[in-house]
Amino acid sequence: MGLSMRQRQAVTRELALSYRRAGKKKRGEILTWLCEVSRYNRSYAGRALRQRAKPKVVGRLSKGGSSLTIVEDERTKAKRRAKTKKYGREVFLALKRIWAICDCICGKRLHPFLPEIVPVLERFGELRIDEETRKKLLEISPATIDRLLASERRKFQLKGRSTTKPGTLLKNQIPVRTFSDWDDERPGFLEVDLVSHDGGNTKGDFTQTLDATDISTTWTETKAVKNKAQKWVFEALQEIKDKLPFKVLGLDSDNGFEFINAHLLRFCEKEKITFTRSRPYRKNDNCYVEQKNYSVVRRTVGYLRYDTEEELKVLNKLYSYLREYTNFFQPTMKLVEKTRVGAKVKKRYDQAKTPYQRVLESPHIPEQNKERLEQEYATLNPAELKRKITKLQNKLIKLAGLKEELRREQRKENKDFEYISNEAMNNHFEYIFT
Repeated sequence: MGLSMRQRQAVTRELALSYRRAGKKKRGEILTWLCEVSRYNRSYAGRALRQRAKPKVVGRLSKGGSSLTIVEDERTKAKRRAKTKKYGREVFLALKRIWAICDCICGKRLHPFLPEIVPVLERFGELRIDEETRKKLLEISPATIDRLLASERRKFQLKGRSTTKPGTLLKNQIPVRTFSDWDDERPGFLEVDLVSHDGGNTKGDFTQTLDATDISTTWTETKAVKNKAQKWVFEALQEIKDKLPFKVLGLDSDNGFEFINAHLLRFCEKEKITFTRSRPYRKNDNCYVEQKNYSVVRRTVGYLRYDTEEELKVLNKLYSYLREYTNFFQPTMKLVEKTRVGAKVKKRYDQAKTPYQRVLESPHIPEQNKERLEQEYATLNPAELKRKITKLQNKLIKLAGLKEELRREQRKENKDFEYISNEAMNNHFEYIFT
């Protein structure tokens, strides 16, 4: 039985250097021996040896029109040392923990935030590292962060549906927003939208989340309401207005009836708030809040159906922690420039900063408001906020699971499918919250 392919390649590799150094007679002997052992024909064996014997080019020098090729000599080259890792296990474990606490954000967002988050986590005892590890964490690049965490990263592709119904009245009184209407560099101009929690079935009433995002600072507030009734949406808007660290100067919404109504229009006129709306069927007109609908709301509470009082309470408790976690510890990147180069669009972003940092940098916000934010920031532990959010997320999943069990029981009893009343559901939820 002859040699395997791997063995023939190994023999050819060993003979290649001797073949290159040998004279004509010796080369003939090497060729004859290789053909007998490997069963190559003489022409192929010679070509294989010449290919393997080519010296490795390690550089080229050129001067005065002449060039010099530098090759690696097998006889004199030193054994290469194994490349040592600059960022060892200690750095990886610390980075992995910080990344998880920061909601698994990308390297470009995490990198500029490391000098801010590392001291905070150390102050609360959530991170214990030596001086060398801290130094390496603060000098690591965004690309290296993504490379080290590549095996840990998980991707989610979730898509929802729109349940906006048009508000036909008052559209002539509420102007469509144009680029000249707002000063996007000044805090206080908000885009607002509702996120539906219907679980894929729009029958009956179900919870909605009011999402409000400031364009200048990316500050985001969320509030869960029973349904799309104008009363609940208006009350939620007033509550959000009181929580913001700056004065509301403008509101921009879609064309849904929950926003396009006389009550909200009178309120905006009284408070001297610019009230505008997007063009029908142009979701990109509200691109800032639409992006937060996914990155803040959907990524946190998912796509399940929430339609009970208990779920509404849990959602609003979760949003109270999410408000602090998102605005104080989630850096965002704003688009600075977009240019088209042929068929490609090149985008340039500013350095990632948290909404809290953007508020402190704004010259339009009173110093007393900034001082209150700084005092609040000093008391916040991002790891503890993340744990509280995760605990409430698990409660929401349990509540949704219990509803599915009750609906399966209804089907077994051949009852018509219907969403169970809040009173009936609350009896099943008591043991979770006691």
